[in-house]
Amino acid sequence: MAEPALDDAPTPVGGDRPRVIYVMGAGRSGSTIFGIAMGNCAGVFYAGELDAWLVRAGEPQLDDEERVRFWRAVRDEVEVADALVGREAQRSLERSVAPFRIYKWRARRRLRLPYRRAAEDLYRAIGRATGAALIVDTSHYPLRARELQRVPDIDLFLVYLVRDPQSVVASFNRQDVAQYAKSTLTTNVYLWLTHLLSVFVFLKHPRERRLFVRYEDFVADPGGMLRSVLDHVGESASLPDFSRLQTGIPFQGNRVMRSDTVALGAERAPAVRRSRITALLQLPWTLVLARLRPRAVMPTSIVHAVRQ
Repeated sequence: MAEPALDDAPTPVGGDRPRVIYVMGAGRSGSTIFGIAMGNCAGVFYAGELDAWLVRAGEPQLDDEERVRFWRAVRDEVEVADALVGREAQRSLERSVAPFRIYKWRARRRLRLPYRRAAEDLYRAIGRATGAALIVDTSHYPLRARELQRVPDIDLFLVYLVRDPQSVVASFNRQDVAQYAKSTLTTNVYLWLTHLLSVFVFLKHPRERRLFVRYEDFVADPGGMLRSVLDHVGESASLPDFSRLQTGIPFQGNRVMRSDTVALGAERAPAVRRSRITALLQLPWTLVLARLRPRAVMPTSIVHAVRQ
């Protein structure tokens, strides 16, 4: 990547205004499979977790030939200052604990403008390379979404994806996968902070460009949920065959992207062991999230079947 000075912010690379669907919410909430499904719709490109772009200096998580070739071509068109490369921007601007890191406040002021322009350039480069009508970014950090809201030359749509907190806690509790684990209490604190920031960012975004989606509804009726999202952003793209979804070449995601294809059908989310402390601690958010609008809604026939 080229290396402009921080006070010499790069001019946008050019091209039409990128249209970006940013999937926001807690980790382990199904954003990767949601993004894969979106990326299989006509005219939609699933880019993966682009918050890792600066952390990894433009090198994708997996090293298969097609993925590496694509992302290196994109990287060659994006100018990023040395000071942005690495974890500093993520820790100062994107992580949910960033506002509490007082020692990062000066770095946040210094990095904010070049960070936003680098994000705009990245979306523009992806749009030119793919010709896609929509780019899906599943970085999920609400503070990244807040920074993107202030990028003037992209059309930003927010999807606030929320999963049953019991399932999120169970996922973080697992020790048998190659992902970091959290205790039940730590995960609940994390969910509280993530929801607090996400609700704030969601309500600050224009109503016509935001949508609340429950992961369990998406799993039960992927076609209906994706149709609702696409209609909301003004796209009439055709829906894919959910029994054989191509995982594509996202920059970063969870272990699902190591498979070439995945299947997703109308099914119930798997049952998990219920935690009383999680139910108690997350009750206030259950009530708050139930009132968020607009939201993707399943057809009445599907809702009835799921509740049986």
